[in-house]
Amino acid sequence: MNQIEFIQIITPFKDKLFRLAKRMLVSTEEAEDATQEVMVRLWNKNDALVLYNSVEALAMTITKNYCLDQLKSKRATNLQIVHDNYQDKQASVDLKIEHQNTLQWAEKLMNDLPEQQRIILQLREIEEYEFSEIAEVLEMNETAVRVALSRARKAVREKIEKIHNYGTQVS
Repeated sequence: MNQIEFIQIITPFKDKLFRLAKRMLVSTEEAEDATQEVMVRLWNKNDALVLYNSVEALAMTITKNYCLDQLKSKRATNLQIVHDNYQDKQASVDLKIEHQNTLQWAEKLMNDLPEQQRIILQLREIEEYEFSEIAEVLEMNETAVRVALSRARKAVREKIEKIHNYGTQVS
């Protein structure tokens, strides 16, 4: 496979790789480094890429594993999911503030989830991956992905409802 063919295969999902790396590593510079490293690894597998059912799933798996390795080797800190592309242009100021607070709480609560649930929630809700793709990336079966996603959603939803209903802070 030549360089042009390689670029044509990789380009459609390169931004997804960066976003996943950014969410996991938080730092833009580290995410750029991770994306570059994944591209190098894919290039090294250049001739074998045609053997894979989904090059995108392979790339996401490599990205996930690379980021986890980076986190373990450098800091061993928690993954962070950042969702800052929400905008409600027609809402009142009060509603905007309430939505912003809810998003901040959701982000905090998502960060408190177990690592696997955070990644699944990221891939499904933010990156809009199908269950089969998530299962392939995480090397799980689809049923386990659905159960983990359901538990993650439920945990975040219950804690947000508790905050809204009682105005209490969840630790």
